[in-house]
Amino acid sequence: MSREDPSRTEKATQKRVKKARDEGSVARSTELSKAVVLLVAVIALRYMIPYLYKNFQDVFQWFLTEGIAQDLDQQSVYKMFVWSLGKMALMTVPLMVIIATTAFLVVRLQVGKLWSFKWHWDRINFNIFSALKQLIISPDTLVRLARSIGQAMVVAIAPYLVIKEELPNLAPLFHQNILGITSYMLLVAYKMVCYALVPMILIALADLWYVRFRYDDNLMMTKEEVKDERRQVEGDPMVKQKQLRKMYEVMGRRLKSTVPKADVVITNPTHYAIALLYDLKEAPAPMVIAKGADAIAKRIREIAIENDVPIHENPPLAQALYKQVEIGETIPEEMYQAVAAILAKLSKFKSRRA
Repeated sequence: MSREDPSRTEKATQKRVKKARDEGSVARSTELSKAVVLLVAVIALRYMIPYLYKNFQDVFQWFLTEGIAQDLDQQSVYKMFVWSLGKMALMTVPLMVIIATTAFLVVRLQVGKLWSFKWHWDRINFNIFSALKQLIISPDTLVRLARSIGQAMVVAIAPYLVIKEELPNLAPLFHQNILGITSYMLLVAYKMVCYALVPMILIALADLWYVRFRYDDNLMMTKEEVKDERRQVEGDPMVKQKQLRKMYEVMGRRLKSTVPKADVVITNPTHYAIALLYDLKEAPAPMVIAKGADAIAKRIREIAIENDVPIHENPPLAQALYKQVEIGETIPEEMYQAVAAILAKLSKFKSRRA
């Protein structure tokens, strides 16, 4: 049952979910994307430090040795700029590719394959009072507030815990060189970020659950909506009855013109009826000119009685003819003997033999 509308008691149908997805409405947690991207970026930076250090060393070494001795003119400055830009690209592009790939995969795993570029102007609320009411009273606002407070507490507490743990290691730094102090500071910063990221990911997972819960809740349907959708899929019963009646009328008119020409009608006796015509001018073998099941079979029998067309009950043959032979086709060779035995008993073919 939907919390906002008690009348919405039914789960969303596949059609409703598909329509929402086509409009770009999906259950996606931005907090999970942020947390995972930040985690992957920090881990990538941790293992890229030697690579970054090597490139920074090359840049500073070149500028402080070869670059400082060069004559500065427009051409040399341009070459320095291009060379520096290439070095910066070598350092930043791998990290950006990792971040972009991670962001894409996280979103893809949440929402699946979906590309939507529609802009929905109707979702923009121009009513200031309604927007303020939704901002203040909406349960989503309270959840966002609690989430923000939790993340702020995590970001504030993580450095405190790390610094408190590292206090005994600060004094020996006075005897370290610049490289040792820098390495230590980077490791401590990495530790702080990891301490903060673990609870942030837990908060993001909780946010993902809440987002999906709210998404399913907003898509809930009333019983009337489910019935209306079923009518749209299956068709209005009244319209279907009219179409069925019209179809029977058309088939009835066609049966009235074809069944009287038949030489025999083979029945099941009630479920199937197949009208056969054997005329060497039309085909070299008996041909099915009409067939039907249930109500249509009944109509074929009625027309056959009205026009004195012989009716012969043979359930196995009737079933085989109905399933294997279409209207306008001749019977298959394996049925020749059974049909010939029936036709031979008819007065029409007896007179021909005589």
